[in-house]
Amino acid sequence: MHVVLFEPEIPANTGNISRTCAVAGITLHLIKPLGFSLADRYLKRAGLDYWDKLDLFVHENFADFLSKNPAARLFMFSTHADKNYAEVSYQSDDYLVFGPETRGLPPEIRDHYGVTVRIPMGKEIRSLNLSNSVAIAAYEALRQLKFPGLC
Repeated sequence: MHVVLFEPEIPANTGNISRTCAVAGITLHLIKPLGFSLADRYLKRAGLDYWDKLDLFVHENFADFLSKNPAARLFMFSTHADKNYAEVSYQSDDYLVFGPETRGLPPEIRDHYGVTVRIPMGKEIRSLNLSNSVAIAAYEALRQLKFPGLC
């Protein structure tokens, strides 16, 4: 399983996501530009001492990511999608793609690559926190796969 963060902006969110990925055995991909340095103390603190357990790849841009993962089966998470994320059948090598905190995935990416899905939420609030969204989506995919390698 893979989680992809397209142009993440907030170091604490990426730190939390890195911890979730390390604990769950999920590969994390970060697509530049990043809104922080990978040496950021908030990023490191949120990820605690799990950094050495994380399978991490950093890509220069979306084209670079695609060229290094040409067969990737992508699920684009967006509030603009109609399909419910829990009604999709995930496979062990799928890529769950999330956009930046302040603007989400741009249409030229979310509408042209993979399947676009959404996490249901109330109409009064714009969106969930990015790290919460990743955890919700990742653990649904892992649940469907019967939590491979986890106890």
